[in-house]
Amino acid sequence: MNMTFTDPATLSHAELEEGTAFAPRFDANGLLTVVTVEAGTNTVLMLAHMNEEALRLTLETGVAHYWSRSRNALWKKGETSGELQQVTEMRLDCDQDALVLSVEQTGRGAACHTGRQSCFYRRAIVNEGVLMLEDTGLPRLFDPAEVYR
Repeated sequence: MNMTFTDPATLSHAELEEGTAFAPRFDANGLLTVVTVEAGTNTVLMLAHMNEEALRLTLETGVAHYWSRSRNALWKKGETSGELQQVTEMRLDCDQDALVLSVEQTGRGAACHTGRQSCFYRRAIVNEGVLMLEDTGLPRLFDPAEVYR
């Protein structure tokens, strides 16, 4: 598989937005924003980032790799927990600076390090004039204290 990315600076606006060249536009930190959804249901599982190496590894292996900004390190999703993400589809947005990954979540089905299916297990609400977070009731599929000893 040819893993050569086209330099977006070499493309016209029309070529970037309407053409067939794969030309990811990494930000000043060398990252693309990635929204990861569950194949079939389109449930949003997580939001993460990829650098060029993570994008290449994802394309080469079919398993989602990300760049951890908090650890400043490459991150193969599920390497520790067994909750790997098999990529079924990758979409770039119109100006090629963001991705949507459709994945089949393996293991127990938890994409979140808290043990839940999704990282988006709380919603913002206003309660008696106070903005707060409310748990949606999404159950833990594993105990993070056991998995990440």
